[in-house]
Amino acid sequence: MIDYSKVLSRTVVDTPKSGIRKFFDLMSTMQDVVGLTVGEPDFQTPWHIREAGIVSLERGKTYYTANAGLMELRSEINNYMTRRFGVSYDPASEVIVTVGGSEAIDIAFRSVIEPGDEIIVPTPSFVCYAPLARMAGGVPVILETKFEDKFKIDPEALKAAITPKTKMLVLPYPNNPTGAIMTREELADIAEILRDTNILVLSDEIYAEMTYTGNHCSIASLEGMRERTVIASGFSKAYAMTGWRLGYLCAPKQIAEQMLKIHQYGIMSSPTTAQFAAIEALKNGEEDIQMMVGEYNRRRRYIYNGLKSIGIESFEPEGAFYIFPRIGDYGLSGEEFCNKLLYDYKCAIVPGGAFGESGEGFARISYAYSIKHITQALERIEAFVKTL
Repeated sequence: MIDYSKVLSRTVVDTPKSGIRKFFDLMSTMQDVVGLTVGEPDFQTPWHIREAGIVSLERGKTYYTANAGLMELRSEINNYMTRRFGVSYDPASEVIVTVGGSEAIDIAFRSVIEPGDEIIVPTPSFVCYAPLARMAGGVPVILETKFEDKFKIDPEALKAAITPKTKMLVLPYPNNPTGAIMTREELADIAEILRDTNILVLSDEIYAEMTYTGNHCSIASLEGMRERTVIASGFSKAYAMTGWRLGYLCAPKQIAEQMLKIHQYGIMSSPTTAQFAAIEALKNGEEDIQMMVGEYNRRRRYIYNGLKSIGIESFEPEGAFYIFPRIGDYGLSGEEFCNKLLYDYKCAIVPGGAFGESGEGFARISYAYSIKHITQALERIEAFVKTL
C-alpha cells in the first residue's frame, strides 16, 4: 500500500486551507444563514458584456487564442491602463491575459522567485500571497500593518523588513480584507525606499476601480517604478465577471517574457469566450463601473454607520468592498466570535486571523451584498453582541 506521506509535497501538505472558504463551506450546510463572507459582486455581468460572449460563441469563435491573449484585448487593456492610471504597456510584449487574477499572482511569483528569496507580504491581506510565495520556493516575510495607521504600510517598518535576500514587495491595495488604500503621497514614500534597489513590486490592483476617497494611484505610474513593478488585475470585481475567470498582467518586457513561459506550459491560453466579453467591457463598460461603485459606496457608508451604532469600532474603509471591524473587545477570539455568531445567530462573517496573525481580533465583512441583506446581518450581529 502506498504511503502518501512519502509522496506528497511537504510544502503543499503544510499549507493551510483558506479561512475564507471554511466559513463559506460551513454556511452552505446550514439554512437561513445571512452570509457576508464572499467577495463576489451581487450584480450580474452587464448584459452587453454577456452578449459579446454569446455572439462570439454563435460565430464559432471557440478556438485557442495567442498564448498572451487576443491582441485586441491586450490593446484595450493598455488603453484602459493609460487613460485611467496613466501608465502604458506594449500590448505585444508587456500584457498577458490570465485565468483570473489568481493565476496572474502565481506566475508573477514563479517567474522571479529563486529558492530562499524573501517576499515581503503586508498583512492583513488576501490569503493567497504567502502560500503562493512558499510554493514557488520563496520565504514570506510578514509586514504587519495596524488599525491605528488605517492598515497602510509604514515606511520605517518596510525598511526594517528589507534584507539582502529581499526579492519582492507585495502591494495589496486597495486592500482585501481591510478596505485600506495607499495614496499617491504614501506610495511615493514606498517608491523612495525601493528606487535604488533590485527589489520588485507585485501590485495587486484588482480593486483599483473601487476607491471611494479619490482616484486610485498605481505605483507603476511613479518615477522609476514602472521598470520594477508587475501589475496584477482582472475583470472579476469591476465588471462583476467572477465566473468568467479572466485576469491580466502588465509588466516590463523582460519580466513578461518569463511569465508568459509559465502561462504557455501551464495554461496555453485564457478562455476565448471570456476574452471577447472582456473586450466589450473595456470598450463600453465605464458606466457599469460607475453604477456598481456608486452602489458599493452607499453600502460602505451604511454598514460603517450600522456597526458604529451597535458599538463595534471600525475605520471607514476607503477601497474594495470590505470592512474590518474590531471584535477583540468582547473577550472571544476571532474564531470563537465568528463561530458563535454563525451557529447561534445564523450570520456568517470571516475571522480576521484568516488574513494573517495581525488580523486577530478583527473580522472581515463583505458589503458586496444588498442593503436588505446587510440590514439583516447587522440585526443579528447586534443581537449577538448584546449577549457578550
